[in-house]
Amino acid sequence: MEILLIAIAAVIGIALGIVIARIVTRSAASRAADEAQSVKKKAESDAHEMIENAKSRVENMRREAELEAKDQALRYKQEVDADNKERLNEIRAAENRVTQREESLDRRSESLDSREHQISSLQGQVESRERKVAEAEADVNQKLERVAGMSPEEAKMELLDTIRDEVTHESAAIIREAETRTKAEADKKARMILSLAIQRVAADHTAESTVTTIHIPSDDLKGRIIGREGRNIRSFEQLTGTNLIIDDTPECVTISCFDPVRREIGRVTMENLIADGRIHPARIEEMYDKAVKLVSQRVHEAGEQAAFDTGVHDLNPELVNTLGRLLYRTSYGQNVLNHSLEVAYLAGVMASELGLDPVSAKRAGLLHDLGKAVDHEVDGSHAVLGADLARRYGEKPEIVHAIEAHHEDVEPNTVLDVLVQAADAISAARPGARKETLDAYIKRLEKLEEIANSYEGVERTFAIQAGREVRVMVEPEVVDEAQAVVLAHDIAHQIETETQYPGQVKVVVIRESRAIDYAK
Repeated sequence: MEILLIAIAAVIGIALGIVIARIVTRSAASRAADEAQSVKKKAESDAHEMIENAKSRVENMRREAELEAKDQALRYKQEVDADNKERLNEIRAAENRVTQREESLDRRSESLDSREHQISSLQGQVESRERKVAEAEADVNQKLERVAGMSPEEAKMELLDTIRDEVTHESAAIIREAETRTKAEADKKARMILSLAIQRVAADHTAESTVTTIHIPSDDLKGRIIGREGRNIRSFEQLTGTNLIIDDTPECVTISCFDPVRREIGRVTMENLIADGRIHPARIEEMYDKAVKLVSQRVHEAGEQAAFDTGVHDLNPELVNTLGRLLYRTSYGQNVLNHSLEVAYLAGVMASELGLDPVSAKRAGLLHDLGKAVDHEVDGSHAVLGADLARRYGEKPEIVHAIEAHHEDVEPNTVLDVLVQAADAISAARPGARKETLDAYIKRLEKLEEIANSYEGVERTFAIQAGREVRVMVEPEVVDEAQAVVLAHDIAHQIETETQYPGQVKVVVIRESRAIDYAK
């Protein structure tokens, strides 16, 4: 029984061991499965995160690539635009050259046609005259034979002797008259040549303007320049004393003012504001103060440089500053400071040639237009204003008088006065120095045409080349070739006496041939 119990217990123990072993095995397998499932989920989460990161990186790389492509496209477009602009300029220049060549060929063709017409006309006239001479000779021979009873050879010799005597006397009279006229015209031509040589002294000049245009980077900046309810533009105009014009013109604003120094201060102020980007009343005032200092420094430096270039020393500092303000002043398109320098040089040279003091002449010439720096602010002639300034700052009486007399506000009574007058006239009247107003220009052209049309036999008149040439078309049955020469001379003489003009005017009378004379 005990053995049986032992056996049964052993069997039961073995069975229990087997059952427990299976339970432990299943539990381990379950834990392993759970761990594998957890690892799988973590791996899936990591893989998803890596995929998202990869997508984000790809998106960033795509955006960077797009930005870089846009930048490259913009640079390429700018390069292409610049290249196109340069090629367009080259094409335009080539077109201009071709146009000029065509015009030159047209003029040559017209000249050749005119010459051929003249030659054919002259040939016809010569043949006609030869026939008339032959007929007249035959008629004379017949009459001489009948009246004098001479042979044709004897009559021809008698006629030739008579003609020879008459031609000799007429030739002598013509030669004496030509010599007298040539001597008189030679003196006049010599003076004219010298005057033209002096008038053609080269010098810079700029176009007179009362407005300044400033480029801005974009039209969006116009709103910032105007400011809220226009406060920025009001502050700018009150500080600078100029008018700020903002219209539909793309990428630019305009500053208008009759005082050139204030206009320059406004230009510098606006350019500094645009470069800075911060535009408000306080910033405008700060930039205005800087612009005033900068322009004042430029004015003083320009005055000192002008005094140094002409060798004029010991000028009062106030006169130096006033002289420097002429850098921003123009008169009929001529820069007044450059004009003053030119007058100083011309007056010095002429004084040296006459054995006078060139230093005083240069000083008077440099300061003669000093009043133009302040005539925007004070009423009166600029000559009188300049003389008052020079007198106030200690210039010598002869210098002051030369300044005041250069436009005959007072009577010139010294050689220095006349020298400054002459130098000023030469500098102002030389070709290209000054520009006329449109009204004066049109009136001058109309006057030239009116003078030519007043003569009998004139069919039409054209003033061309800015009034430097007058072409007169005459009726050939009224004006013959000899009268055409006289007509050209008479028109030129009347232009000399009744009109004022720079340089010279060429008068061309056109019939079957052309007779040319000049109004000097």
